[in-house]
Amino acid sequence: MPHQIGVTIRAPVAAGQVAELRQWLAEAGKKGLGEAPFGFADCRGLHFARFYLLEETADLAGRPIPASLVFMSEVDAPLRRHLAELAGVAREGIDQAFQHCSGYPGPGGRRRPRIAWLRRHRVRASAFYVNTVGRGVAQIHQEAKLREALEDYLDQGDWAGHTATEMRRELRTYVARCPSLAWAGKPPPPPSLRFRAGEAVHLVAVPLVLALLLPLLLLVLPVWAVLLRLDERHDRPFTQRPALRHLEEVASYEDFGTQNPFAVAGFVRPGRLRQLTFRAVLFLTDYGVRHIFNHDSLAGVKTIHFARWVPLDGWRRMTFASSYDGAVEAYNDDFINIIWWGLNATFSNGMDYPPTRWLFFGGAKLEEQFKNTIRCHQVAVPAWYAAYPELSADNIENNAQIRAGLRGDMSPAQAEHWLSLL
Repeated sequence: MPHQIGVTIRAPVAAGQVAELRQWLAEAGKKGLGEAPFGFADCRGLHFARFYLLEETADLAGRPIPASLVFMSEVDAPLRRHLAELAGVAREGIDQAFQHCSGYPGPGGRRRPRIAWLRRHRVRASAFYVNTVGRGVAQIHQEAKLREALEDYLDQGDWAGHTATEMRRELRTYVARCPSLAWAGKPPPPPSLRFRAGEAVHLVAVPLVLALLLPLLLLVLPVWAVLLRLDERHDRPFTQRPALRHLEEVASYEDFGTQNPFAVAGFVRPGRLRQLTFRAVLFLTDYGVRHIFNHDSLAGVKTIHFARWVPLDGWRRMTFASSYDGAVEAYNDDFINIIWWGLNATFSNGMDYPPTRWLFFGGAKLEEQFKNTIRCHQVAVPAWYAAYPELSADNIENNAQIRAGLRGDMSPAQAEHWLSLL
């Protein structure tokens, strides 16, 4: 079973192409990315994909930053195969998108130069969250079909007088005898040994290095905390409200199904203190999402399929993107109520974030300011693809539990609970 990777490709838009690109994005979103010209539904292991436009702007020092097109995908490894399919299966759509960008090989070019161009414009994420590491697209689709097959089987029978244990035994027999479901009797294979070995090394190496640096950290951290608090005292409440036109544009691409795409972009606060703090926090965030929050929950929030933090323009800016279930209001409420401390640690290093105290406190708890900040910096995602648009993260985990329940022994109470998942 493959592990999952996040691919971010960002390229500057060619002069005079912004308006045309903006129109193309809107039209592509209406047509959908699953079929031609993209054919993302035929790209192996592709969970989600999106395109969005970062408008021309100037940094905090007044230096111009040209408009750029951002493509993001969450896909089952390997990267090599995915880039080859972007330049092959999805070639026509990728050409249409990136022909608006400077230096793209063009529709008449060969596949190898396309792949090389995509690699050159790839931007690595500082932290990448996967709802459940190792759960690929094929497994998600298979387990959804398993649930449907078991539900149909139950609907066709008369189960009056049967105990939960007897019903489970009958369902296990049905699965074992059905060739198309025989795979369900075995656990899904784990990611590759190479991947697991690398993650195990990272799991141990980071705490080990921090332990070796502990004497230095004990000297530095108190000074850092005081300097950070002094810097925080200069922060001012965010009083700007999102423009109605911006709200209407962002909302026009939301709430068409079970899932939604989300993206924000903003500048990192100036100064070495904030830059170092931001990088350190994202380093720890990356460790947390790789080794702690890697199965069905991001610190208690269970509605997120994928999320990533990607630095831009030499760490002058950051974009955060996610694929989540439900409406954006509920999504933001989950963050405020459950992982406000994590939001503060990361996003308080960005401009316009509500004032924090000691990095973790305040901030997102100032609900109105926080939601205004998010909406003001939110970027419309007009073109978006989902491989399983009808399945929430909870549905996917539920289906995995149904499969797991086909194996081993269960008490009557456990069998009854398992049946309740169907």
